[in-house]
Amino acid sequence: MAAPSPGPREVLAPSPEAGHRVATSSSGHCGLLRCLRDKQPCPGLFEIGPGHELHQLTCMMQTGLWAATQVSIDHPLMGPPTEEDFSEVMTQVQEGFELGTLAGPAFVWLRHSLGLAEKDYQASLGPGVPYLQFHSTSKSKASFFLSQDQRFFLKTQRRREVQALLTHLPRYMQHLQRHPHSLLARLLGVHSLRVARGKKKYFIIMQSVFYPAGRISERYDIKGCEVSRWVDPAPEGSPLILVLKDLNFQGKTIYLGPQRSWLLRQMELDTAFLRELNVLDYSLLVAFQCLHKDERSPGSSLVFRTAGSVQGVQSQDELGAQNRRLLPAAPNALHILDGPEQRYFLGLVDLATVYGLRKRLEHLWKTLLYPGRTFSTVSPARYARRLYQWVEAHTE
Repeated sequence: MAAPSPGPREVLAPSPEAGHRVATSSSGHCGLLRCLRDKQPCPGLFEIGPGHELHQLTCMMQTGLWAATQVSIDHPLMGPPTEEDFSEVMTQVQEGFELGTLAGPAFVWLRHSLGLAEKDYQASLGPGVPYLQFHSTSKSKASFFLSQDQRFFLKTQRRREVQALLTHLPRYMQHLQRHPHSLLARLLGVHSLRVARGKKKYFIIMQSVFYPAGRISERYDIKGCEVSRWVDPAPEGSPLILVLKDLNFQGKTIYLGPQRSWLLRQMELDTAFLRELNVLDYSLLVAFQCLHKDERSPGSSLVFRTAGSVQGVQSQDELGAQNRRLLPAAPNALHILDGPEQRYFLGLVDLATVYGLRKRLEHLWKTLLYPGRTFSTVSPARYARRLYQWVEAHTE
């Protein structure tokens, strides 16, 4: 599946050092407090500092992303993205590398629709403080990073996965517009990075589902199957942050009360959409956080936040069709559901695996290798149905 033919343009990259001076001088006390907060140690996370094997790569990513975002700050969008915007490729040449921004105007519009200011996005992802790394339990060869404030998640991707994401991007944005409270992870940018004349590396940026992470006690990656879905937990008292899997979740339940019906309907809508895209192997991320007593008071989590989510829709019929819900008054509210005693972080991620010939052959091979067992490589229709059934069986 090929992406739309690109519309390349090459521009000189602005200087992140100059922009950093401007940002620092204009941010005042908020910027100082953010800097002090970001310097606090993060248990279980590791800074990618000098000497780390990925330090040079992440420094180039930070410098390139700062420059790419500066273009959208200097030249703000005047309206929704056009068909050409979805196929635009902007290449910025830096010292020793070049960074490509794919479908940049479309992602600028998406970030704007989420209420994300470009300067905040730039400050989180640009130079100044190193990215963070955690111990990944993924079997893929991808590299994973977090911005220092843990708000944004970066992941390297294969070229074919990037092509799939860009091909589906217009329909993805339409789905989010129709269902603003969707569980689909918010994809914020797709980029390429080439060092000297080497091979291009691709990476994506999305909002972290597990944000804010300070009080999260358990994290899971759920695919609704059993083969290769166990992770050895970290030793008791270990600072390691591990994302556990399906078999680790056995015996647990997500207690949502009245919000369960909303979750099941949204899972139905989102997995049906992914089935239409012929996509499989995505995951439902789940995290647990205990609510304090004052957070459990009646109505405390039912503050309806219209900014950035209602977008002028007034009809109750339209609101019902879009499956809106009462959002908690918290950062990252779209991925948070509050039960009677627990706060849950939920989001669908890894939306780029298409059920083509490669996956069909893998399905046949695994059918022979694991007779009578459930594994991830199945048809998109079966995958969607099975993950929905997992949510139905593990919620009350």
